[in-house]
Amino acid sequence: MTTTPDQAVAAPAGGSARHRAADADEALPLPAAVGSVAEWTDRYTHAVMDTFGPPQRVLVRGEGPYVWDADGKRYLDLLGGIAVNSLGHAHPTLTAAVSAQLGTLGHISNFFSSPAQIALSERLLGLADAPQGSRVFLTSSGTEANEAALKLTRRHSAGTRPRVLALEGAFHGRSMGALSLTHKQAYREPFEPLPPGVEFLPFGDTDALRAAFEHGGDQVAALFVEPIQGEAGVRTVPPGYVALARELTTAHGALLVLDEVQSGMGRTGRWFAHQHPHIGGGIRPDVVTVAKGLGGGFPVGGLVALGPDVAALLGRGQHGTTFGGNPVASAAALATIGVIERDGLLEHVTTLGERLRERLRSTGNPLVREVRGEGLLIAVELVRPVAAQVVAHALEAGFVVNACTPGTLRLAPPFVLTDEQVQPFVDLVASLPAGLAPEETA
Repeated sequence: MTTTPDQAVAAPAGGSARHRAADADEALPLPAAVGSVAEWTDRYTHAVMDTFGPPQRVLVRGEGPYVWDADGKRYLDLLGGIAVNSLGHAHPTLTAAVSAQLGTLGHISNFFSSPAQIALSERLLGLADAPQGSRVFLTSSGTEANEAALKLTRRHSAGTRPRVLALEGAFHGRSMGALSLTHKQAYREPFEPLPPGVEFLPFGDTDALRAAFEHGGDQVAALFVEPIQGEAGVRTVPPGYVALARELTTAHGALLVLDEVQSGMGRTGRWFAHQHPHIGGGIRPDVVTVAKGLGGGFPVGGLVALGPDVAALLGRGQHGTTFGGNPVASAAALATIGVIERDGLLEHVTTLGERLRERLRSTGNPLVREVRGEGLLIAVELVRPVAAQVVAHALEAGFVVNACTPGTLRLAPPFVLTDEQVQPFVDLVASLPAGLAPEETA
């Protein structure tokens, strides 16, 4: 069912004809990266909708784990586009695969298919240890994958199971369906009423999980779980939780959906976080959603439905997508998977992640309460809610990190990062002023 790494990253076959190279007077260059960060930021405020606030920097290029802004300053990217840029920036195998596919066949509607779409679906089924009869629905994002998963659970219940369970702290996306599964009230409130029926259970609480099924368990269509909650501060469900979730959903005829949008595709040192025995306990979910690191920076996501019964829940005409599964996105994902396999990056993610967490713990800085995570999905929890101030300080020093909660820094760097490259950041954490106060936070 799977292809070899060499097959996965090869230039697409079929068709030797290519468009001729554009003459100099025909070429349409990309916008020149001319202008300062301040000048580009001013232009941003007059052109881009204000949903993210002003950009921290305007970046113009990247290479490996580094990026450069419009003023020429270099930064070590320890966020990786929020767990997206698995291979870093401008990886030659990935850029070659995208260019080759775009030069062969860029986009087709889903009235047709392509070898890349089919091969990627086969690869995902193999990586997920999917049984015969499983199927994949490819998307353009994690939100879209979770939206498809929610629709699939509605088909499972055929309207007879109105309850959908999710966890406190969950983030599953911002479209209306995915937003109904997202716990943070600040995201939800402006858009209510949301699709009904979603109930939130205390994170990692096995007693609450049992109670949710003891009363009205036959009304539960599905349970959505992130094995590691990234947005909530890189929180891993406790050992045994996913196994209990599998036991209860099976007993009551509900689906178990694992959202691996952030934790999947090698981020934790396994292809999926639930494949760690201490997280997943060896269980097989009904649905896994993926995105972020799948395409190494190119927008692509997917829903993996495990088993023929689940795979058949969304039938012809019941769901669709314009860009999901397009040849270029599929080629990017195949190349990313291939490089991870070829270069032994799962093992590197595991060992480097362990060393980095230990180094951060060993700084002895009293501002650091805890360092946790799996692989290269890491949280540095602080003793006070000063994460935003630390992020700004780190950016000035040339490091890109993220405050995922007021008191938590999140690291999700490229898999190609080295010990030598990351050591200066460890030194920065060691030197952080222990007396930072919340009122100083920008």
